[in-house]
Amino acid sequence: MMVDTDLPTRETPTPPAAQIAPIAHPGVRFLLAHPAHFIALGAGSGLARWAPGTVGTLWAWAVFSLLQPRMSDAGWAALIGLGTLIGWWACTVTAQHMRIADSGHIVWDEVVAFWLVLWLVSPTSFWGQLYAFVLFRVFDAVKIGPMAWADRTFKGFGPRGGFGILLDDFAAALCTLLVIAAWRF
Repeated sequence: MMVDTDLPTRETPTPPAAQIAPIAHPGVRFLLAHPAHFIALGAGSGLARWAPGTVGTLWAWAVFSLLQPRMSDAGWAALIGLGTLIGWWACTVTAQHMRIADSGHIVWDEVVAFWLVLWLVSPTSFWGQLYAFVLFRVFDAVKIGPMAWADRTFKGFGPRGGFGILLDDFAAALCTLLVIAAWRF
C-alpha cells in the first residue's frame, strides 16, 4: 500500500520558537514551572499587573525588615553576593522562557539592588528607608545616565542579557547611595 505524503495529517506541527508569542503577563503556573521563574519573579511579587518593579522593591523592603535583626554584615554581603549570582542565572533563564529580553515582571534585580541600598544605609529610620525607596524607584524608572547606559549596552538574551537585567538596577542603587551620601554631608 502506498502512502501519499502530501496529504495533511491530523497532527498540528509545533511552531518554531521564534513564532511563539512572548509571555507578557506571567501567572502562577509560569511562576511555579521552574525554580528560576520563582526567583526572578520575586517569589510572586513580579506577578503584579501594575508597577511590578515597585511591588518587587516593596517585597524586598519587607524581607529586609524581617531579616535585618537576625543578619550580620557578613550575612548580608553573602546573601547579596549569592543572590546576585543566582539571580543572574534566574533572570537569564526566565527572560528566555518569557521571550522578552527585560520584562518588567522580572523583579529579582530590584530585590538584590534594593537590599544593597538598605544594608548600606542602615541603621536608619523608617523615613530614611522610605527616602531610599523613593530615590531608588526614581532612578530605576527614569533610566538616565548610568542606568540608561547599562540598559542599552547589555540588552538581549543569554548571560549577557541576564547580567544587563541586574546591572541597570545596581546602577540605580549606586546613584541612590551617592545622593544619600551627599545629603548626609
